[in-house]
Amino acid sequence: QVQLVESGGGLVQAGGSLRLSCVLSGRTFSSFAMGWFRQAPGKEREFVTVVTWSGFQYYADSVKGRFTISRDNAKNTVYLQMNSLKPEDTAVYFCAAREYSGNYRAVSDYNYWGQGTQVTVSS
Repeated sequence: QVQLVESGGGLVQAGGSLRLSCVLSGRTFSSFAMGWFRQAPGKEREFVTVVTWSGFQYYADSVKGRFTISRDNAKNTVYLQMNSLKPEDTAVYFCAAREYSGNYRAVSDYNYWGQGTQVTVSS
């Protein structure tokens, strides 16, 4: 059974940085493309970024140039480095894993999800 566990969320001032981590267990990590999504109160879950099996990265326009996704297959871990944080980045951040290529922005295309970690950016 695949499990995803996120960590690293917290409270930070605008302009600050945070690094999120997500550890996958139960299956071979390199079998998955790994993504990050976020959900703010009253809003739908939205795509943030994904790193594919070969290391290609895709980003939402709202985070491009500020956020960086990376993966360490030896540690079964995907990271999200978030710099120059803004109050509008405040949300619960979810790690997700998918087994097949396709629409990387589609929530429904991901097979497994973590429980989420809260990120709050104060102004």
